[in-house]
Amino acid sequence: MAQAPLTLSVDCGGTGLKCLVLDRDGAAVSDRVRVPTPYPCPPEVFVDALDRIATRTGVDFNRVSVGMPGLVRRGVVSWTPHYVTEGGPFTPVRSDLALEWENLDVRELLERTFARPTLVVNDAELAGLSVITGRGYEVMLTLGTGLGFAHYAEGAVLPKIEVSAAPFRKGRTYDEMLGNHARKARGSKAWSKDVQRALRRLVATYYWDRAYLGGGGAKHVRRRVDEYVTVVGNRAGILGGVRLWEDAHAREAAMPIT
Repeated sequence: MAQAPLTLSVDCGGTGLKCLVLDRDGAAVSDRVRVPTPYPCPPEVFVDALDRIATRTGVDFNRVSVGMPGLVRRGVVSWTPHYVTEGGPFTPVRSDLALEWENLDVRELLERTFARPTLVVNDAELAGLSVITGRGYEVMLTLGTGLGFAHYAEGAVLPKIEVSAAPFRKGRTYDEMLGNHARKARGSKAWSKDVQRALRRLVATYYWDRAYLGGGGAKHVRRRVDEYVTVVGNRAGILGGVRLWEDAHAREAAMPIT
């Protein structure tokens, strides 16, 4: 029998929206639901899509954890890279959508929609919560539509740094060079070389105690990265949903300032 409280954990990507209901111990009590991310994606379309996939789990839940791309602090979106575009990742940005998403309190919006207590963090932050040990300085890196980055000190989520938007090489950002679009365009071999190059640069910059590499793109890396990071499963993006509520440091970092 599922152990309450039940958590709806949602992983919002640039190309797909995924959710799962988890029990108190992090065990799945529903099937995983995935739908393509709708575009154009103003906030009302985004919220409606999450409401619909939550219903498709067929399981009632007590609380909600959401991970989404971009700079999200205490549930407020300062900047998000994909949902402001006309047709999805790396298509032209629409100024009207950028204005709608800027400084949007998406946590409050979703909490009203679900009528359940809700926390919203960056998607890499949510993924990292499922794998970090809580000791020392730890980093979570995710390969998906772009490069996700989150970091933690003694288990506490540190302020978001948008590594994905930083210049990497050839005048292009980490997102542009390491995302799925780049892998499909250049092939896994050339792309994997850039992944390894990026990891060497990042470890020299952040000098972490432990780092983890996840996301859907991690399984396509063809070069050895074990000396820099530990590769983890793609489900980490969802499984951190319980720990977001249970870990005092994580919960405090996600709560609005009152």
